[in-house]
Amino acid sequence: MDERLGRNVTEPAGNTPPEAHWDDMSETPQPAPATADTTSAKPGVILHPSSAVFDNDERPGRRRINARKAAVFVADMNAIAASLLIAGILQAWLRPADPVSSQTYFWLFFASFPVWPVSFTRQYLYRARHIARSADEAERVVKAIFFGFMGVFVISIFAQVTLSRFLILIAFVTMMILVGTERAMARWMFKRSRKSGHNLRNVLIVGKNAEGAFVRDMLDSDASHGYKVLGYLEDALPDGMDGLGDSEAALATIRKAKAGGVIIAATGIDVATSNQLIRTLTENDVHVELSSTLCDIASDRLTIRPLGRFPMVYIEPVERNGWRAFAKQSFDYLLGTIFFLGTLPILVAAMIAIKATSPGPVFFKQVRVGRNGEEFEVYKLRTMVINAEELLENVRHLNEAKGPIFKIKDDPRITKVGRILRKTSIDELPQFINVLRGEMSIVGPRPALPNEVAEWPPTLRNRLRVQPGITGMWQVGGRLDGDGNEDDYGQLDLYYVDNWTLVTDLTIILRTVPAVLLQKGSY
Repeated sequence: MDERLGRNVTEPAGNTPPEAHWDDMSETPQPAPATADTTSAKPGVILHPSSAVFDNDERPGRRRINARKAAVFVADMNAIAASLLIAGILQAWLRPADPVSSQTYFWLFFASFPVWPVSFTRQYLYRARHIARSADEAERVVKAIFFGFMGVFVISIFAQVTLSRFLILIAFVTMMILVGTERAMARWMFKRSRKSGHNLRNVLIVGKNAEGAFVRDMLDSDASHGYKVLGYLEDALPDGMDGLGDSEAALATIRKAKAGGVIIAATGIDVATSNQLIRTLTENDVHVELSSTLCDIASDRLTIRPLGRFPMVYIEPVERNGWRAFAKQSFDYLLGTIFFLGTLPILVAAMIAIKATSPGPVFFKQVRVGRNGEEFEVYKLRTMVINAEELLENVRHLNEAKGPIFKIKDDPRITKVGRILRKTSIDELPQFINVLRGEMSIVGPRPALPNEVAEWPPTLRNRLRVQPGITGMWQVGGRLDGDGNEDDYGQLDLYYVDNWTLVTDLTIILRTVPAVLLQKGSY
């Protein structure tokens, strides 16, 4: 076996569990101590690549208080207390004739305060696996606040205190704002910390096959997921030995590597071995996660149900017609009208600046491919010289984007005013006209050029099943700044097409605002 990838870990004679041996100062694995009879040793497990060695076999941090969770808990309780205090002050100021005194409200909120940590804990707001997505966290926060106020209401009945509806409304809205803001800040801080290499869970991947490699590449390329992959635990050892069949050996190696959990590639291990391994690891407080072999399918479309001895995953079909299509169209017309009228003064000022600084038309029209392959003219403010299309071949070699997208950071064809309009995304405001004409959506895949569509593989053509959008997952995630590649360009669009919901659209719109204000990747 290649020494750079790993080494065979064997169990010495007797009942002593096998240990993995590494040099904690080097990536080169060190040979295992010699045994009296290595040929008769039991099969062990393989760890790829090497990791640091620790003398203590106990998994760290199991009995310690998680400082980060404690900090979030304290911040939640402070936000709740502040919300109730603000509501009480506003109630006394705006409703001085309330028969219930401020002091009575204070003691009621004080006596019922234990309801809040129970409500927030019952919604699993301190377990990362339940709030991996911001949308899931927001939903659980709303439920926790609702049930919290239900608890306060029940206590007020026993205390014979009539709660003011105005007070509850103010407290509810204030709590939503404060807790939501505090949670968003905490999520941002955690994400930033993880990207810098901190607060990561050490994991090993079971199954060194294509699926396991894909999972590892995904986690290695984006630390914000919260995992640091130490290596692989292979299910097949050289010479036909079954390594993971000895689950105690696997447990010993996991502890030796100081891994907090394992991720099992479902296609990389047989059923009997996986069941035995999972039982052993979960009994010993090792976190176990099993990949589903499903990729780019939103978890909202998955339902786990029992079927005999197997938990089966049902995938909800894609629905783009009926009430969903009507809801999206109404959503586009409503927000499109609001955004167009709200940004009209900015649009008029930009049009005047274009006309005053360069000859030619104010608008730039270009043919793009819409839903079901129908072509239409997209409207943008002109940001380039009049003959920009004729000069395209002269600058094509300067393209900085990957895949079918053409993008140059310092494009010589852009005018001075045009550079400002592009940096602030003001040049895209006329696309609201396309939205109101029913040719585009506010959120959707990027409208592609006909020559780009001609180069698409058949799979990517599925993105034409929906209307293109002014903003979308690709625009928000990469802002077309050249960091992404052709696969990202296609996968993000296809993910949106297959998993669209109104909540997804709202999330993308909210993420577009800071992306535009921070001028992320726009030029």
